[in-house]
Amino acid sequence: MRVVVVGNGMVGYKFCEKLVAKNTHGQFELTVFGEESRPAYDRVHLSEFFSGKSAEDLSMASADWYFSNNIQLHLGDPVQKIDRDRKTVYSHKGLEVHYDYLVLATGSSAFVPPIPGVEKNGVFIYRTIEDLELMKAWAGRAKKGTVIGGGLLGLEAAKALLDLGIADTSVIEFAPRLMPRQVDELGSQLLQSKLEALGLTIYTAKNTSAILGEEAITGLSFADGSILESDMLVISAGIKPRDELAKAAGLLTGPRGGIVVNDLLQTSDPDIYAIGECALHNEMIYGLVAPGYEMAEVVVGQLTDSEKAFTGFDMSTKLKLIGVDVASFGNPFINDGETRTIVFNDGINGVYKRVNISADGKQLLGGILVGDAEQYNMLLQTCKNKIVLPPNPEDIILGARGGESQEAGVLSLPDDAYICSCESVTKGAICKAVEDGEETVDAIKKCTKAGTGCGGCLPMIKDLVNHTLKAQGKYIRNVICEHFHYSRQELYDLVKLHELKSYEDVLNKLGTGDGCELCKPSVASILASLWNEMILKKGNDTAQDSNDRFLANIQKGGTYSVVPRIPGGEITPDKLIVIGQVAKKYHLYTKITGGQRIDLFGAHLSDLPLIWEELIEAGFESGHAYGKALRTVKSCVGSTWCRFGLHDSVSFAIRVEERYRGLRAPHKIKSAVSGCIRECAEAQSKDFGIIATEKGWNLYVCGNGGSKPQHALLLATDLDEETCIRFIDRFLMFYIKTADPLTRTATWLNKMEGGIDYLRNVVVNDSLGIAAKLEEEMQLLVDSYKCEWKEAIENPEIRKRFNHFVNAPEEKDPSIAFEEMREQKRAKEWK
Repeated sequence: MRVVVVGNGMVGYKFCEKLVAKNTHGQFELTVFGEESRPAYDRVHLSEFFSGKSAEDLSMASADWYFSNNIQLHLGDPVQKIDRDRKTVYSHKGLEVHYDYLVLATGSSAFVPPIPGVEKNGVFIYRTIEDLELMKAWAGRAKKGTVIGGGLLGLEAAKALLDLGIADTSVIEFAPRLMPRQVDELGSQLLQSKLEALGLTIYTAKNTSAILGEEAITGLSFADGSILESDMLVISAGIKPRDELAKAAGLLTGPRGGIVVNDLLQTSDPDIYAIGECALHNEMIYGLVAPGYEMAEVVVGQLTDSEKAFTGFDMSTKLKLIGVDVASFGNPFINDGETRTIVFNDGINGVYKRVNISADGKQLLGGILVGDAEQYNMLLQTCKNKIVLPPNPEDIILGARGGESQEAGVLSLPDDAYICSCESVTKGAICKAVEDGEETVDAIKKCTKAGTGCGGCLPMIKDLVNHTLKAQGKYIRNVICEHFHYSRQELYDLVKLHELKSYEDVLNKLGTGDGCELCKPSVASILASLWNEMILKKGNDTAQDSNDRFLANIQKGGTYSVVPRIPGGEITPDKLIVIGQVAKKYHLYTKITGGQRIDLFGAHLSDLPLIWEELIEAGFESGHAYGKALRTVKSCVGSTWCRFGLHDSVSFAIRVEERYRGLRAPHKIKSAVSGCIRECAEAQSKDFGIIATEKGWNLYVCGNGGSKPQHALLLATDLDEETCIRFIDRFLMFYIKTADPLTRTATWLNKMEGGIDYLRNVVVNDSLGIAAKLEEEMQLLVDSYKCEWKEAIENPEIRKRFNHFVNAPEEKDPSIAFEEMREQKRAKEWK
């Protein structure tokens, strides 16, 4: 039987992939027509095209894949006519192909509002890679960008403009709030405030009446009479189903568009199916990829050996919009007398959570998450599988309290619960695959396809793999990646044992393959923690994280920031003057950080060594703001000036910072010293914090600020300075030796069996008998410290790295531009 597929988008490709898997006896001949000139690619992650991914990176399969699976692929050749009587399709290039079954996967096109002026230059649709290439070509001349559409696609388009370097970007939404189909009023307000904090300007309840300009756009006018200047516009206001081919063939379509299908996804012609965004099922168009994949599965089943039907699809979704988590599940807006609603609204940390619960408090009906969607997968499964809620239903978003807790997460789900909605993979299927020998997350992805869609289910897959292996009595190894079959702790010990000094040596001796972006920075961190050598030493430079490679933080405008160390926040007037002179000389934007330092933004790559030279001459050194290392030791003024101060917190903070400066670790480390319990230095929010008491110092460990704040826990009390330093030595070295990559101290402690009591036994009571060794290893690192900036400027080979043009080292990046902002200059765009 010949199956012809019209459309080669994500859903069309997924149909091919699923049919190939069932076509074991060669009973089907498959022909695919695609309108675009390239094979199917991932539209879900389309915005990543602007942050470095190529068209090849987004590709779902090469043309060779189609060829090797005996699929006739015709790209750039859309079907223009269907003759249902002769069961033949006719393409733009004149091909006539007979079919036994026809699958329409024509998808959707962008909805373009009928606004006068949409034909002007500088106006773009956000839909295909070709659209993105046109946007990229135009962006170099644009200063002010605008997006029409405040839904999912519109905010993705806004991210694209930011990635193109257009910092002055506005979003226009006709509805009274952003993402009206996913979040409620409170959630939308919080989302808007987060996006505005990132630099976007948001206009809601705004109706665009015309696009201004002669040949090219110069602005937009609105129904309320206002005008917005703009020289680039992206329209991303929704989609409309591509049903014109079906309509011309006499197939039944909906009054507002879409090809009408039944539960078997048959159109009004039983030999023609429709799947994806072109299909209208029960008066519903599904605009997400997961329902399209489910439709592909159903049609493949109809053609082979399954009686599976399509009965609708849950439209729950989790997104990360410009770095902000947004999720909705079940019925997020339900609000009647039979429903209870629990809302958690943390305006300080930017987190909004709403859950809708049945009147009896036993069933989760739906909800909304903004700012923190870590609980999404478990909440979704709790909702879909009607799992009974705990006695205090608010625990599902606030965490269990008072000894009450839910049954262990994903393990409580039934076997038929869908863990991966994109690929319709159940918990039972994943556990069965592990039992059959697929014992890693990567193996599960290859075997079941679970986790290959949006990737949101990967944490649950990992939990299931580990649980199933434990149930089989097998030892679970938390390996770094596929190239190193060791945990970070095991690799740390082996690198030390073999005295390996470079990434290549470690890979050749202990790994396989060529390495990847997971293991390279992890190994580089281990090498730095062990030997404290210059991180850009030949052989290790390319293994570093991107910021480490330039000993500075790369900013979105294409420039770099410089943060000199200011131990304890104490600085002399002369040093302040030098910082000001350097900032004026190199036109740097200056800001005082939360860690009592001065950040200098906007440095050109080639200026970095020159800036460092002047700062080093004045007595400064690298502040390691770019590294997974000790950042700052913040302090209050202590007993030197404050009438409440018990001890000299500034002197102690300086001593601590100068001892641990440059210390490389699995993640960044922050500290603080407070001179009394008034806690002006906020020591209890740091990885380790010290607070003065009448008898000495209290030591707190494993605190964390940021998006998931956690107070540090008391490790030891009333210590003298020397004992406090010894305990910090032990604590930091134990953390460095045992933590997983990119794990903050708070998360490390949370995962540690025995928690703070176990850690106290190791550090204070020396229960493992390793205290002396930990102190010795720390002292070696302290004694071998060197300023990386100083080494970089004194080493000609390393200094060569800091030229934008190899053959013209004095020239700067001509694509970097600046704009005035509050009497300073900031990088404006990166063309």
